[in-house]
Amino acid sequence: MAKSGKSSVSRYAVWGILLLLVAGLAGFGSGGLGGNITTIGSVGETPITVQEYQNGLQQELNFESRRRQQPVSMQTALQEGLDVRVRERIAAASALTEEARVMGLSVGNEEVRRQLQQVPAFQGPSGAFDRDAYEFALEGSNLRPAAFEADLRRTAARQLLEQSVTGGLTLNPSYAETLYGYLGQRRSFRWANLGADQLTTPNATPTEEQLVAFHQENAGQFETPEIRKISYAWLTPDMLVGDITPNEDELRALYSERSEEFNQPERRLIERLGFVDAEAANAAKAAIDAGETTFDDLVTERGLTLEDVDQGEVARDDLDSAIADAVFALTEPGITAPVETSLGPALYRVNAVLEARQIAFEDVRDELVEQASADQARRAVQDRLDEIDDMLAGGATLEELGNDTELEFAQIDFFDGAEDGIAGYDNFREEALLLNEGDFPEARELSDGGIFAARLDEIVAPTLPPLDDIRAEVAAAWDAAETKRRLTELGEEFQTKLAEGATMEDLGLDARTEADRGRTEFVENMPVALLVTVFDMEAANETAIVPADEGAILVKLIDISGADLEAEEAQNFLAQLSEQGSAAMAADVFELYGQAVQARHGLSLDQVAVNAVNASMR
Repeated sequence: MAKSGKSSVSRYAVWGILLLLVAGLAGFGSGGLGGNITTIGSVGETPITVQEYQNGLQQELNFESRRRQQPVSMQTALQEGLDVRVRERIAAASALTEEARVMGLSVGNEEVRRQLQQVPAFQGPSGAFDRDAYEFALEGSNLRPAAFEADLRRTAARQLLEQSVTGGLTLNPSYAETLYGYLGQRRSFRWANLGADQLTTPNATPTEEQLVAFHQENAGQFETPEIRKISYAWLTPDMLVGDITPNEDELRALYSERSEEFNQPERRLIERLGFVDAEAANAAKAAIDAGETTFDDLVTERGLTLEDVDQGEVARDDLDSAIADAVFALTEPGITAPVETSLGPALYRVNAVLEARQIAFEDVRDELVEQASADQARRAVQDRLDEIDDMLAGGATLEELGNDTELEFAQIDFFDGAEDGIAGYDNFREEALLLNEGDFPEARELSDGGIFAARLDEIVAPTLPPLDDIRAEVAAAWDAAETKRRLTELGEEFQTKLAEGATMEDLGLDARTEADRGRTEFVENMPVALLVTVFDMEAANETAIVPADEGAILVKLIDISGADLEAEEAQNFLAQLSEQGSAAMAADVFELYGQAVQARHGLSLDQVAVNAVNASMR
């Protein structure tokens, strides 16, 4: 079938290549399943491989771990249905691959070759496609060229299919213009704080009747939170680490494992810029020395980035002898003379000189003891996970776990927002809020490698303490509310005077002027409600009272400025919004199309294979 939408396909395919590389780097294969299971299902005749599913799971775990800023275990992923999300995503992609196959949609060898040449990871020092670099990158990702190029061809076919379905979908320009007209509007206004110092007399002492009424009318302000009385048994590495004494052999082995960290040769941080011949390299070095150009400028002129030429941190043994001699001859940052390499002449820039480091075993022994003890403690705790699960399944209570095992039994009055003790763990807080009375305790993991099991004993509903128990708190709250009430009344008086022609200074207020403030900006140390109120005003000279934490704010609108749709900023916004809106609309259309395609071809899953993959990821 003839190719169409070539440039668009190329752009998406390059991203597809990079995603495949990331997936390959995850390092997962079907070996952990004994080599007998290769697929978990199919859409039509297109298989969903174990490799795809494992890679998808690992990427999802990595993404969630980064998003939550703590490790996400496979157990947590299964509890939250992340595995289902992965399977749905892979099934959708497989459905499109199957549709492209049935339609006979494909791209030719020339297109595949062109796309490969665009991937920086496959390029040599000169910026051109390098077969050795290509094969090396794939080898490091445990991929073979034939399989990789087949995946690339399928990805490109899917992108052709997407382009044919969604091509030409564009957002109505009036939508973007209306939105920018709203967001780009600007207003000028004056405002002044109304604080207790504006009141000529202090608040009266509240009567008993006033306190009783305030206590009842604002019950939610004084109620205790819902208390979830929870019993739990737990074990953390810190509970065991004090009883662990690593032997000398273990410490020596750990020191050996970290030898590259403790004992490092002299190193350099370098960048490499290759040239087609020695004449070009010598001319470039001469221009740098004469101040006519810089290394950075030469990189940019070549169409490269500093990341493209970065060689990282290297030791002498990492380099060929000629290169090492030139690079390590520099005792401070600088640029070498042209060096002849197996890939042609090149200039090397040394960005930092890192001295050799030798740290003796005795100097880091305490650190090694701490690490080895912590590692052994974590392993010891994890080794007990299945045992605890079995005991709970056999009917053991949490109290019995506390008596018969190393787990500690305790109880906590948990409420939303508690962070003391075991409530300091996100994993426990999530579990505590999900527990129901009568739930069977199950062993769960903590973020530091610990384990716990919990039981909800009772839920104590929020209660309003008697007035006598919180009288001082209620009185303080009444006084604050009374201050706000009086300041609001004062503000209303000031509004009347402003309407009659007085200025804020005439009223003895310390006023500030804000010019051309945008809707999405903020006024320092002022509540968000200030700008919200200003943008709710409809005409100049309108005034309003804005509630504040300790009083009120008097505000007067000066001017309304419409958005300038011809400004460069506006044009950039409109173009970007139009592109994003069109992309979102296309995504919605394509999602519906994908659902229809999947329904037409049919999805079959081997639950036994799915379970086996899930188990291998634990």
